[in-house]
Amino acid sequence: MRTDRTFTMLKPDSVEKGNVGAILEKITAAGFRIVALKLTQMTVADAEAFYTVHNERPFFRELVEYMTRGAIVVAILEKDNAVEDFRSLIGATNPAEAAEGTIRKLYAASIGENAVHGSDSDENAEIESQFHFSEREIF
Repeated sequence: MRTDRTFTMLKPDSVEKGNVGAILEKITAAGFRIVALKLTQMTVADAEAFYTVHNERPFFRELVEYMTRGAIVVAILEKDNAVEDFRSLIGATNPAEAAEGTIRKLYAASIGENAVHGSDSDENAEIESQFHFSEREIF
């Protein structure tokens, strides 16, 4: 398993608000190299599968609806200590609690619409990357 790669997803609210370019610029300015990138949209089945870990939580249906309402941008990022460094860059899930200058502090509207996803472990980065990308799409 690679510890120098992580997965991110710019969520529908980021795309809808036109923040994709600014967020990608912040990511690359932080030293991450984009090794895979695409604009896509999840189906209900995709979102249910991707978020299956939350399927018993009360917010699951709302999460699926949110994640399927529009386009998303998915990417695999490369950098030493990628998972931990990216989690620091995006900030706390609740933008009100996120550190100044983090992606969520700058671009998220709420806990529910928090602009961006970042893998929470090397293992999940690999799983999430494989969910969205084939080998031929990763450089």
